[in-house]
Amino acid sequence: MSAAVTTPAPTTARQGRRIELWQPEDTVFWEQAGARIARRNLVYSVLSEHIGFSVWSLWSVLVLFLGPKYHIDAAGKFTLTALPTALGAVLRIPYTFAVARFGGRNWTVFSALLLLVPTVLAGVVLEPGVSYGTLLLVACLAGVGGGNFASSMANINAFYPQRLKGWALGVNAGGGNLGVPAVQLLGLLVLATAGAAHPRLVPLVYLPLIVLAALGAALRMDNLAALRNDRGALREVAREPHAWAVSVLYIGTFGSFIGFGFAFGQVLQVQFHQQFDTAVKASYLTFLGPLLGSLIRPVGGLLADRFGGARVTFYTFAAMAAGAGAVLLASRQHSLGLFLAGFTALFVLSGLGNGSTYKMIPAIFRAEAVTAVAGGADPELAERTARRRSTALIGLAGAIGAFGGVLVNLAFRQSFLSSHNGDGAYLAFVGYYALCLLLTWAVYLRRGAAASGV
Repeated sequence: MSAAVTTPAPTTARQGRRIELWQPEDTVFWEQAGARIARRNLVYSVLSEHIGFSVWSLWSVLVLFLGPKYHIDAAGKFTLTALPTALGAVLRIPYTFAVARFGGRNWTVFSALLLLVPTVLAGVVLEPGVSYGTLLLVACLAGVGGGNFASSMANINAFYPQRLKGWALGVNAGGGNLGVPAVQLLGLLVLATAGAAHPRLVPLVYLPLIVLAALGAALRMDNLAALRNDRGALREVAREPHAWAVSVLYIGTFGSFIGFGFAFGQVLQVQFHQQFDTAVKASYLTFLGPLLGSLIRPVGGLLADRFGGARVTFYTFAAMAAGAGAVLLASRQHSLGLFLAGFTALFVLSGLGNGSTYKMIPAIFRAEAVTAVAGGADPELAERTARRRSTALIGLAGAIGAFGGVLVNLAFRQSFLSSHNGDGAYLAFVGYYALCLLLTWAVYLRRGAAASGV
């Protein structure tokens, strides 16, 4: 073992907040210095990503405040929640590579401060008489919060060893996902106390929190010199069939989570308008599903670490298809209890699948690296290639998966426009989950599959 590895170099070999040496797969290095530094960066990464998710899902709450004085129908409200989802999806790819270009710490600070723009604007424009076009623009800008997820995940992926990636990525993503129920709980608090006439209070609460998150990242996070900007990595993974297979699966898991999180309050008000005739009544239930789905995401990562990401993902989609079927049945029978149980199950299962599907990404490229080394490739080069491609696919799959949230909102919009209920959307969800189930089995689990064991 060389001295460069056995000494806790990351605590001394610095240029400002830049770490020159990072070898998490070396157990001595990890125990002496790596684990402590990685854990510190994980904490502040989670904080920034959490607030990013809250800003991203801000309009899932604000639409509940838009009463008759705003003259916006249900279809218009679904559009308001679809736009930030779409922008967040688009931004995830450049945000992924910004970490390597500017450094994980530096980009976390900048991306956190950028959240001030949509938050301040929402606090300024929200009042009766504002044009629908203005609301569409301000809602769309909230999508910058969705980009934070990709940069945060790419950064944390580089800090942790392979054996802990499922747990670390699950904690990072789960803590971020908690931003969805957090902002919904805040919306409930404002509705129950100040009333529906004061929507501005919701975004304004986040202003000091955004500043604190940026300050914490500036003072406590680090840049890794080992992260190098490689624009070719995205082109490489885009040619990988696995990239598109995992992206399809992530549409089913994360797309469901974020799409349902944005739309559920509106769905309750439209589909069960007699029971939820006010925004306050709907808001009492909207946060529960996202909360449970966020909390269970690290469990999905842990299960994937133990049993394999593909196996956990397979059983998750089987259960999600059953859950969507239960929601469809509840909708046709007008059973509120079954409807709530089915949707809660979908939130939990989508969170579980988020953790297991993301674990599959580094596992796929790790398996390729092992095969390459067995064929005579340089072990260090193979490991670097695996990490580089994993980071690129985290961005690509995250972006495509987030577009699933757009599709969920559009499916609800079209279904309610055409039939005044969500049955068409629920049927589409059943079909998509069945497709993901078959895809997971065919590519990763069936006997003789080239990527079995992931």
